[in-house]
Amino acid sequence: MYTAKGKADKNSLLTEHMPLVKRLAHHMKAKLPPSVEVDDLIQAGMIGLLDAINRYKDDHGAQFETYAVLRIRGAMLDELRASDWMPRSTRQNMRKVEGAMQSLQQRLGRPPSESEVAASLKISLDEYQDMLADSGGHQLLYYEDFHADEGSDNFLDRYAVDDADPLRSLMETDFRQAVIDAIDKLPPREKLLMGLYYEEELNLKEIGAVMGVSESRVSQLHTQAVARLRTTLREQLWTGPA
Repeated sequence: MYTAKGKADKNSLLTEHMPLVKRLAHHMKAKLPPSVEVDDLIQAGMIGLLDAINRYKDDHGAQFETYAVLRIRGAMLDELRASDWMPRSTRQNMRKVEGAMQSLQQRLGRPPSESEVAASLKISLDEYQDMLADSGGHQLLYYEDFHADEGSDNFLDRYAVDDADPLRSLMETDFRQAVIDAIDKLPPREKLLMGLYYEEELNLKEIGAVMGVSESRVSQLHTQAVARLRTTLREQLWTGPA
């Protein structure tokens, strides 16, 4: 049971942080396919916010907003997983892209250009860029990345020691530093894009204005950058099919 004051405090937290839910939803939507509705993300995020309000205690050692962001994003990701928003064919296309990048990187000793990746895939540059556009929302990690081949260590067993929250645990281990190192190896333009998106929290339209390209072009470059990161991290950290 909550006191009248407790209820008022909870209602105040809900009202105060509604704009945060919308901001996080629009930020996430910017890298997702058109089929994903921002209203669905907002609805899921509100559920996450309510969960955060009900669970939060001052002894968590974190500011409420920091705690709420984790819950809100987690609820949105749960919604995406439940709706199976990325078609299997899209995932397969990106695995082909990653395989081409890995082969070219090993042969050239540097990150391959878009034209080189397209040529390796035996498609035109326009077709390659269309593939990137269709694959908006390609993620750095998928749950299948955590399942090793027979006889190999499980990725989570090696890098996630907190069974209660394995993804959070990953970011508190060597994996976080590996991601930082992988970003540092990106081509300059993609490195700038990732910094603007994840550190400065600009949306794709704002990044396009900074970089002097269209919003759709930013989306393509973001997808390509994530594919490069996955390629680098796969070589360094986890085993399994490309």
